[in-house]
Amino acid sequence: MKTLFPLYTIGHFINQPSNPTEFEITRFENMEEPDVDDIHKHTFYEILWIEKGTSTQTIDYKEYEIKPQSLFFISPNQVHQFEEWQPLSGGSILFTEDFFLLNNNDKERLFELSFLDNFYANPCVNLNAFDFSEIKQTIDLLTKEHQRNDCNATITQSLLHILLSQVQRCVDGKIDQSISKKYLIIFKQFKIQLETHFETNQNVSFYATQLHITPHHLNVISKAVTGLKASEVIRARSILEAKRFLTFTDLSVVEIAYQLHFYDSSYFAKAFKAETHQTPLQFKTQISEKYRKR
Repeated sequence: MKTLFPLYTIGHFINQPSNPTEFEITRFENMEEPDVDDIHKHTFYEILWIEKGTSTQTIDYKEYEIKPQSLFFISPNQVHQFEEWQPLSGGSILFTEDFFLLNNNDKERLFELSFLDNFYANPCVNLNAFDFSEIKQTIDLLTKEHQRNDCNATITQSLLHILLSQVQRCVDGKIDQSISKKYLIIFKQFKIQLETHFETNQNVSFYATQLHITPHHLNVISKAVTGLKASEVIRARSILEAKRFLTFTDLSVVEIAYQLHFYDSSYFAKAFKAETHQTPLQFKTQISEKYRKR
């Protein structure tokens, strides 16, 4: 399938595209403006921390206003747009999955962090003064370690783990009932499978088989994590890709339906309208000019 967006590594964001670095931390006031397209995807995780000022970030058509004493999370393969900002104080932490798992291949440790790879919750976390101060102390330790001439990757990774655990504690404190780690891990495994196979328009049974669970169990997990049935999550992923094609290409509705293995374009249009309350052409007319490059 055609690649619609540039996919950037951390090196691109420090204007060193060939740099294979897997971790960076910097303050906004010390950053050079990266030579990247406004609309793009990351191969890495990014955490923005905001001390002062405001910003608007857009991820896959959803706009988020970021205010002081907040954190904002961007995950790999999300379509991200840094839209506007008022003078910001704060910074950015960028790290790869491999860096997080350094010397430890247990990927479930990453899956247990509910605020990463979470496409169904607000990626912006507003904190009280005490929690933000605690997290900022860890960020300062990370910054100092990263700036040392003898910077140690193991120490940096340990501090990153501490930071992410602190964030998880804050996130857990904001919800009435936490999601079980087992459910969260399985759901994120489902999302990985969905990213691999959504183009072929598979059903719930297919994904349940991939995960070695029953379709009923997958639905229970999906409802617990997102409030949506697994079939609704699958459909939403296809419709999201359809939105991207409608916005950033000149493909016809019939061609987009075919790309996504909806061989009946009228059924595709019906599914699109059920998800967005607009026909594909209405969506293209209303939205695409906002994002399409001139």
